[in-house]
Amino acid sequence: MKRMVSLACVLALAVSMMAGCSSKSEETKAAETTADTVAETTAETAGESAAAGDSGKLIMATEAGFAPYEYTEDGETVVGVDVDIANEIAKAMGKELEIQNMTFDGALLAVQQGVVDFAAAGISVTPDRQEEMDFTIEYATSKQVVVVKKDAGKITSVDDVKEGTVVGVQMGTTGDFYCTDDLGCEVKQFSKYVEAALELKNDKLDCIVMDSLPAEQLVAANDDLEILDGELFTDKYAIAVKKGNTELLDQINEVLQQLIDEGKIDEFTINHTTK
Repeated sequence: MKRMVSLACVLALAVSMMAGCSSKSEETKAAETTADTVAETTAETAGESAAAGDSGKLIMATEAGFAPYEYTEDGETVVGVDVDIANEIAKAMGKELEIQNMTFDGALLAVQQGVVDFAAAGISVTPDRQEEMDFTIEYATSKQVVVVKKDAGKITSVDDVKEGTVVGVQMGTTGDFYCTDDLGCEVKQFSKYVEAALELKNDKLDCIVMDSLPAEQLVAANDDLEILDGELFTDKYAIAVKKGNTELLDQINEVLQQLIDEGKIDEFTINHTTK
């Protein structure tokens, strides 16, 4: 996603924060409008921050529009690779996993404020984000690819994505910031890739830049779209926790390393990409 800058909750849909490329201050400003709601909602559902460790729950923030890492099959229940991983973490800690679905920026803000235990949403580790939160070991590597409308003729190679190209991205992802800061593209921000796909099919975008696995899912569901050969850059994902929460960080890292060593994460990925 993913997904260069740091940076709510189930209620964040009411705020309509569209996916995007912005400076660190702009991203923070966009998320501030939901900060109080995130805190209030979490307080109601969890009593207090799960980081206190006495709720019996492990609360995960995510944005369920990033298949195969997190998505919904029924419009409500969140599933995906990150959910499978989170379930293993919760089981190892003897806790019940609670998932809060929100915007991507909101998930990062919720971690920083300590109103959730961790965020898993195809999150890339960047210097700016490391200033605001702590990250686990990287558990997934993915290519950032270019999705275009078939036979549109506007973009025929990844090298065509450059200054002036109208690109659809998900807000707060590394694809977002790369296209803006490195390539100087004309970026249009979306909260869901399906929204970007609709704009692309209506010829309002030249292309979409996104993670390769969600791109494969998107193209599979839209036979008039295709993925160009090659990649813009390679992205790696980790889980984010509140800065200074070394106890939780160590616990998650232990589970992640075991899952990596046993090949479980590869199994989870195959399971959610071959359905």
